[in-house]
Amino acid sequence: MTKRYQAPIVKKAFDILKAISQSEKGLRISDISTELDISKSTVHGITAALEEQGAIIRNPDSKRYTIGLTLMELGKAAYERVDIIKFARPAMENLMEQCRESVFLGIRNAHHVTVIDIVESRKDFKISSPIGTALPLLAGAVGKVFLSAMPAPEAAAYLKTHPLRRFTSRTIVDPAVYLEELKTVKKRGYALDDEEYLAGVRAVAVCLSARGGHLPALWVVGFKAEMSDDLMPGIIDQTLAAARQINQSL
Repeated sequence: MTKRYQAPIVKKAFDILKAISQSEKGLRISDISTELDISKSTVHGITAALEEQGAIIRNPDSKRYTIGLTLMELGKAAYERVDIIKFARPAMENLMEQCRESVFLGIRNAHHVTVIDIVESRKDFKISSPIGTALPLLAGAVGKVFLSAMPAPEAAAYLKTHPLRRFTSRTIVDPAVYLEELKTVKKRGYALDDEEYLAGVRAVAVCLSARGGHLPALWVVGFKAEMSDDLMPGIIDQTLAAARQINQSL
């Protein structure tokens, strides 16, 4: 078994970047130290290095750090490399017109799912989320399709190290039940979310073919009142057809 190389300082740097990016007003060294339980001297050294590279910016008056332009440039470059967006967009737009609900495209990113594109519903009341949003991997239909793509033993091992979290009263939190659900998802080719991640919201998700090292997924999200039992079979068929179209384009 190959031993994984550990670089604690790199992990701390990424933890600091993430904490700063999630703060609306920015963070001081003391804030970062407290939030991440890292010594002030270590935080000072890492932030100085990140600032020198343009990854973060320090306000001289408030002493708060915010995200710098270097990360924006890197993010833009990464976004442009995910060419699945241009192949998927026509099918996503057509799917939205058919089901009239918001259509999302995302890729698995370690323990999260990153939204890389969205075609919003034209309805006044709709489900939306900014591009770049990170969703928990084990949340709703999207998590199910990604885990169903794993070999069963690997999925079971993942659930042991990453316990299921309750988001609503309908969330599946029993690993045995969840694993059975994954078998169903794998067999039928799509996953459903019936108020398991957000109360009053339903979703249908489908995994797409792997592309450039990324495993993407396509999903439709809407309010339960609009995605009724009568309409769900049609939405499922439309989502599967859109996924086939995207895979053929790729």
